[in-house]
Amino acid sequence: MRHDDPVDFEPYRGELVVFCYRMMGSFHEAEDLVQETLLRAWKARDRYAPARASVRTWLYRIATNACLTALEGHSRRPLPSGLGMPSDDPGAALVPALDVPWLEPFPDARFDVEVRADLRLAWVAAVQVLPARQRAVLVLREVLAFTAAEVAEQLGTTVAAVNSALQRARAALAGVGDAGAVTEPDDPEVQAVIQRYIQAFEATDVPALVRLLAEDAVLEMPPVPLWYRGSQDYGRFLERVFAMRGPGWGMRALTSNGQPALAAYAPEPGGGHRLHTLQVFTVTGGRIAHNVVFADPCVLDVFELPRDIPADQLRRER
Repeated sequence: MRHDDPVDFEPYRGELVVFCYRMMGSFHEAEDLVQETLLRAWKARDRYAPARASVRTWLYRIATNACLTALEGHSRRPLPSGLGMPSDDPGAALVPALDVPWLEPFPDARFDVEVRADLRLAWVAAVQVLPARQRAVLVLREVLAFTAAEVAEQLGTTVAAVNSALQRARAALAGVGDAGAVTEPDDPEVQAVIQRYIQAFEATDVPALVRLLAEDAVLEMPPVPLWYRGSQDYGRFLERVFAMRGPGWGMRALTSNGQPALAAYAPEPGGGHRLHTLQVFTVTGGRIAHNVVFADPCVLDVFELPRDIPADQLRRER
């Protein structure tokens, strides 16, 4: 390809961000790595050979190598439930573990639906446990449907090595829930559950919230390493939150990682609401099975949500 050939890499940016997010577990790192990928591609455009690979395949090779380099000596990004046993103390100190590189949520609204499929938090968290090259093989083969030969070319290895790595990755992830049991966020039943959750949360009605939960529902709150299992402990923790912050909460519905999500706005003493957390739900069988609550302001920023909302705005939105 000559330097004067018109090449537009921008149409691939969104899907490359999603790919790098699956690899890294961080939206911030994914954006940085895609910028690096596109810069490398532009500088190397005269060495691109269309007869060997499509532009898309070539860009994924560059992005994969950028991710593998970034992952060298890199700690995995967990959720609290991946680090230890659940707590049974709803009054435990909420001390952030700022030394842990926590898994980050993905801001769906900033990307096309087609490029952000298969981003469930539980799946991305499980993938983080895999060695980097197994992680790359799994995503490239299982999610993006590249052939074994294409992945071997991208990784500079053999088809046999790719197939072996894929088999090991599949075995490692065999226990990561049934994706088919997780309902889509636009499913009417899911929307009804989330609307009831909004109503109960805004009313600080803990019994109503607990009735919406699966019996073994999980609540976790990165960057706080605590997590709870069971509707009873979930409810006891919410009682604590409402006792600390009072009534008058507001909620805004959105999606994250292809899952239903809510932005929770806490009441301010002088009136209005301030962004407090992002809550990402897994809904199965008409019940909330999992809620991952993100409170890090840097994480919330990528969702481009208003930090402060007047007292009556959330009511007008509904």
